[in-house]
Amino acid sequence: MFDSTRLAALVAVAEAGSITRAAARLGYTAPALSQQLAKLEREAGAELLVRTHRGARLTAAGEVLVSHARRALDEMERARLELSQLTGPAGGRLRIGTFTTAGIHLLPPVLTALRREHPQVDVVVAEYEPPAGVAAVAAGEADLALTHVYEGGPDPAPPTGVAVEPLLVEDLVLITAPGHVLAAAPNPLEWAELEGQPLVSSTPDHPNRRAIEATLRAAGVRPVVVCETPAYVTVCALVSAGLGVGLVPRMMAASSAVPLGVRTLAPPGLHRTIALASRSDDMSPALRTLRALILGTYHRPRAG
Repeated sequence: MFDSTRLAALVAVAEAGSITRAAARLGYTAPALSQQLAKLEREAGAELLVRTHRGARLTAAGEVLVSHARRALDEMERARLELSQLTGPAGGRLRIGTFTTAGIHLLPPVLTALRREHPQVDVVVAEYEPPAGVAAVAAGEADLALTHVYEGGPDPAPPTGVAVEPLLVEDLVLITAPGHVLAAAPNPLEWAELEGQPLVSSTPDHPNRRAIEATLRAAGVRPVVVCETPAYVTVCALVSAGLGVGLVPRMMAASSAVPLGVRTLAPPGLHRTIALASRSDDMSPALRTLRALILGTYHRPRAG
């Protein structure tokens, strides 16, 4: 009996043409998806994929299994829908707020799991630059929202009736153009090494920019921002092109579509805390399920 999650992974690789792109689509890391595919190959007793420098392609055995997998997954989805009509689970619509990085990396797996339990629920995802998602929950515009707070930045108390629960702490890393001297060193980056370095950063009102500049000033380093943009994906592109160096969340650096040099910051580093904002009243079964899935998947208490 083949595992349906692994079959779905194989279908995703067949459609995307690479393990990396399929992992991004499914919300996994590439190594995690590779492990699932390796287990599927052991279950099948045959090599299913050929990895190349351009991506991955199906073997003859892989083509056969994908053909059957698509039909099996379609039938399973039909069964879920028919069963939901018999058992009458809660339907309706969930409105989810998120910021871009969380929407790419954190939401897909939990929304996939939510669909398995509540297939009749429609989901609307809207982007809010933190802390706007918290305000959207308070105003009733979103049922829950993923948000974040940077160290050294403002952390206002949540509005009445809204709970903000920390999920995980993500560190920021230095990004450079490939081959840059700052990325070549094996040891973590000390703040003093950024003295005089041209910096590609967020706009002045962005929490990331405020946190970085406050930390640099506290370390006695004068920030030299040569280019600013509100989008991390653009920061990565400009840094990759050699316009300067940048400091971005690790998830953003790991998923960059352009080549980058990456270096960890020396302790205590710089971090942001990703959190879940939700109201405590009038939670539907589907909303309770989604909240539990998010907390169960990502809640990582910070050590110390």
